[in-house]
Amino acid sequence: MQITYIGTIQTPFEDREGMPIQPTGAKDVQGRIIIHPEYGQGLSDIDGFSHLILLYHFHQSKGFDLMLTPFMDTKPRGLFSTRAPRRPNPIGLSIVRLAGRKENTLDILDIDVLNNTPLIDIKPYVPGFDAKIEHVRSGWLEKNQVKAQTMTSDNRFL
Repeated sequence: MQITYIGTIQTPFEDREGMPIQPTGAKDVQGRIIIHPEYGQGLSDIDGFSHLILLYHFHQSKGFDLMLTPFMDTKPRGLFSTRAPRRPNPIGLSIVRLAGRKENTLDILDIDVLNNTPLIDIKPYVPGFDAKIEHVRSGWLEKNQVKAQTMTSDNRFL
């Protein structure tokens, strides 16, 4: 499989330490997506969407551990039951608000990634398509998920 970056995500976060760990902790944080010129035509009609799903490369993450202590816990957990950035395939996902577009540039809100993060893909968020899941279980995160609104990253995944 070959992955081609379609652009770059610009944010105010220059350092992993101290940045939000999830989009809920990045409410109203402004960012910008710069799409490479050869992919600009693909932004046609994107203006009609309020939210976008971003897939990106955790470009500063190296290696991974199958057991780790995540940000919102003190107990080691299995990697795939976390959203830790150090993964076998370091791909991240965030849902952001689209604030505007000018040519190959998208202004976005609620972004929680490092500045100059390579963008892999953009998909529109469509409530009628995306799962409306009832009776959701959140495993070990059930009682901890509210922490994502205020918790920032530390050096554990550097």
